[in-house]
Amino acid sequence: MLITFKSHAAQDLIMMKDLAVTLLGIIGKHLGERGVITADELPRAIHKLEAAVADARRAHPAESAVSPDKADEDEEEPLHLGQRAFPFLDMLRASQRENTEVMWGV
Repeated sequence: MLITFKSHAAQDLIMMKDLAVTLLGIIGKHLGERGVITADELPRAIHKLEAAVADARRAHPAESAVSPDKADEDEEEPLHLGQRAFPFLDMLRASQRENTEVMWGV
Protein backbone atom coordinates (compact mmCIF):
# COMPACT_ATOMS: atom_id res chain seq x y z
CA MET A 1 0.00 0.00 0.00
CA LEU A 2 1.24 3.48 -0.84
CA ILE A 3 0.78 6.61 1.26
CA THR A 4 0.83 10.08 -0.31
CA PHE A 5 2.07 13.07 1.67
CA LYS A 6 1.07 16.52 0.43
CA SER A 7 2.18 20.04 1.25
CA HIS A 8 1.81 23.35 -0.54
CA ALA A 9 5.55 23.82 0.06
CA ALA A 10 6.78 20.68 -1.74
CA GLN A 11 5.96 18.12 -4.38
CA ASP A 12 3.80 15.17 -3.34
CA LEU A 13 5.78 12.41 -1.65
CA ILE A 14 4.67 8.81 -2.12
CA MET A 15 6.06 6.08 0.13
CA MET A 16 5.36 2.53 1.16
CA LYS A 17 3.07 2.05 4.15
CA ASP A 18 5.76 0.42 6.34
CA LEU A 19 8.09 3.40 5.95
CA ALA A 20 5.23 5.85 6.55
CA VAL A 21 4.30 4.01 9.77
CA THR A 22 7.93 4.13 10.94
CA LEU A 23 8.48 7.82 10.17
CA LEU A 24 5.14 8.92 11.57
CA GLY A 25 5.77 6.85 14.70
CA ILE A 26 9.09 8.61 15.25
CA ILE A 27 7.35 11.99 15.25
CA GLY A 28 4.48 10.77 17.45
CA LYS A 29 1.79 10.38 14.81
CA HIS A 30 -0.24 7.36 13.81
CA LEU A 31 -1.06 6.33 10.28
CA GLY A 32 -4.76 6.64 9.62
CA GLU A 33 -6.68 6.89 6.39
CA ARG A 34 -5.95 10.61 6.53
CA GLY A 35 -3.85 12.78 8.80
CA VAL A 36 -2.09 16.08 9.23
CA ILE A 37 1.04 17.57 10.75
CA THR A 38 0.13 21.15 11.53
CA ALA A 39 2.50 24.06 11.03
CA ASP A 40 2.77 24.34 14.83
CA GLU A 41 3.82 20.67 15.09
CA LEU A 42 6.53 20.88 12.43
CA PRO A 43 9.48 22.13 14.57
CA ARG A 44 9.06 19.27 17.06
CA ALA A 45 8.49 16.70 14.29
CA ILE A 46 11.65 17.83 12.48
CA HIS A 47 13.67 17.71 15.71
CA LYS A 48 12.45 14.18 16.54
CA LEU A 49 13.19 12.88 13.06
CA GLU A 50 16.65 14.48 12.94
CA ALA A 51 17.44 12.96 16.36
CA ALA A 52 16.31 9.51 15.21
CA VAL A 53 18.48 9.74 12.10
CA ALA A 54 21.49 10.82 14.20
CA ASP A 55 20.88 7.97 16.65
CA ALA A 56 20.66 5.47 13.78
CA ARG A 57 23.96 6.72 12.36
CA ARG A 58 25.66 6.38 15.75
CA ALA A 59 24.21 2.91 16.32
CA HIS A 60 25.09 1.64 12.83
CA PRO A 61 27.94 3.76 11.41
CA ALA A 62 28.82 1.14 8.79
CA GLU A 63 25.41 1.61 7.17
CA SER A 64 26.11 5.32 6.65
CA ALA A 65 29.12 4.74 4.43
CA VAL A 66 29.70 2.60 1.37
CA SER A 67 32.30 -0.07 1.96
CA PRO A 68 34.70 -0.38 -1.02
CA ASP A 69 34.95 -4.17 -0.68
CA LYS A 70 31.16 -4.48 -0.80
CA ALA A 71 30.73 -2.13 -3.77
CA ASP A 72 31.36 -4.99 -6.21
CA GLU A 73 28.83 -7.36 -4.68
CA ASP A 74 25.61 -8.06 -6.55
CA GLU A 75 23.48 -7.52 -3.47
CA GLU A 76 22.29 -4.00 -2.77
CA GLU A 77 23.03 -2.44 0.57
CA PRO A 78 19.90 -1.76 2.62
CA LEU A 79 19.03 1.90 2.98
CA HIS A 80 19.59 3.32 6.44
CA LEU A 81 17.08 5.54 8.21
CA GLY A 82 18.75 8.76 7.09
CA GLN A 83 18.46 7.83 3.43
CA ARG A 84 14.88 6.65 3.82
CA ALA A 85 13.82 9.66 5.91
CA PHE A 86 15.52 12.39 3.87
CA PRO A 87 12.68 13.11 1.37
CA PHE A 88 10.13 13.31 4.21
CA LEU A 89 12.44 15.47 6.32
CA ASP A 90 12.99 17.73 3.32
CA MET A 91 9.20 18.11 2.93
CA LEU A 92 8.79 18.92 6.62
CA ARG A 93 11.52 21.57 6.47
CA ALA A 94 10.05 23.17 3.34
CA SER A 95 6.63 23.21 4.97
CA GLN A 96 8.06 24.84 8.09
CA ARG A 97 9.72 27.55 5.99
CA GLU A 98 6.36 28.32 4.37
CA ASN A 99 4.36 27.83 7.59
CA THR A 100 2.06 25.27 6.01
CA GLU A 101 0.84 21.83 7.05
CA VAL A 102 1.69 18.39 5.75
CA MET A 103 -1.25 16.09 5.05
CA TRP A 104 -1.39 12.44 4.12
CA GLY A 105 -3.88 9.97 2.79
CA VAL A 106 -4.16 6.49 1.41
